[in-house]
Amino acid sequence: MNNQKHPDKHKPLDRIDCNILRLLQQDGRISNVKLAKIINLSPTPCLERVKRLEKEGYIKGYIALLDSELLGAALVSFIEVSLDRTTTRALDNFRREMARMEEVQECHMVAGGFDYLIKVRTRDMAHYRKFLGEKLSGLADISSTHTYMVMEEVKASGAIAIPGASPGADI
Repeated sequence: MNNQKHPDKHKPLDRIDCNILRLLQQDGRISNVKLAKIINLSPTPCLERVKRLEKEGYIKGYIALLDSELLGAALVSFIEVSLDRTTTRALDNFRREMARMEEVQECHMVAGGFDYLIKVRTRDMAHYRKFLGEKLSGLADISSTHTYMVMEEVKASGAIAIPGASPGADI
């Protein structure tokens, strides 16, 4: 499995690399000593592999997973956004505005019956209505929106399936 962005600059991932990536997705704060023990390497070569995976861009960074309810952002909605024109200027303006809005957790340009799908987190319905009415609907070039409110979050994961990783090497 090569990194498709720069396949000539990256060493192919082996089973150990894949397991390191899978384990770090489960716990980004795992100690190098514990990680090395799980994957059956000594700590120095394990750390060298992690540093290489970071340098080559397989590992973009480390984050903390926060509790949305405790932080007042429990209401999740997905909003289809259609633009009235898809000029370069309109697309650039929309992307720039999405990056500025703290309620927007994800924004994806899509192919199909609308232009963007955004994931929004707000405190409650009143906060959502304010976001929609004062922020989103006020943007230039938006022709329509359609909202889907999340009733139950069945699965939410940022983890990427790692081909070649051993499923039994959990933390």
